[in-house]
Amino acid sequence: MTKLTKNRKLALEKIEEGRLYKLTEAATLLKDITATKFDASIDIDVRLGVDPRKANQMVRGVVTLPHGTGKQVKVLVLCTPDKETEAKEAGADWVGLDDYIEKIEKGWTDMDVIITMPPVMSKIGKLGKILGPRGLMPNPKSGTVTMDIERAVRDVKQGKIDFKVDKFGIIHSRIGKISFNPDQITDNIREFVNTIIRLKPTAAKGTYIRSIYLSSAMSPSIRLDPKILDE
Repeated sequence: MTKLTKNRKLALEKIEEGRLYKLTEAATLLKDITATKFDASIDIDVRLGVDPRKANQMVRGVVTLPHGTGKQVKVLVLCTPDKETEAKEAGADWVGLDDYIEKIEKGWTDMDVIITMPPVMSKIGKLGKILGPRGLMPNPKSGTVTMDIERAVRDVKQGKIDFKVDKFGIIHSRIGKISFNPDQITDNIREFVNTIIRLKPTAAKGTYIRSIYLSSAMSPSIRLDPKILDE
């Protein structure tokens, strides 16, 4: 049996077993129980009443968090030469095409997001086996395959994230940093959950939002009241 550290024991003592926390209470409590010396990430886990094995119950989307994720996102833009200046001015970390495709084929995956344009997708398709398992493959549904390179780069840099329900019916995502104030945390969570609600499949029956848990690196999780948008 794993021995509890002093900090974790103290944190667990502050969480009432079986309680569903209001959003503002949870945001404040999370900051109180996080004892890391670094700026820990805040994660949210939302369990949905869907069957991801059925195509008509798959939940996938994008959301731009009001206060971003707190993470410096590294963006690679794979584009034709006429779009390179646009990508660089928007803030892309790397811009190019054939040279970067070759680097990826050799195993380079240091980027967080890859943005590209429809005319070059035929060249990028062969990278699927490398990028797919890492969640890096550009996809029109997530806005990473577009002719509007400038907007796509700026959106990602400002806190746009994509999410997808896993095979267990759970959506996992990072929604901020512990250095955020409680209002910033609650704003991000509201926007994230509201986006998931708008994406409810018509085929989903019964309770849609079954549970929501909030946690930070090395902290216990706090269970939120699923009706957080009613606060």
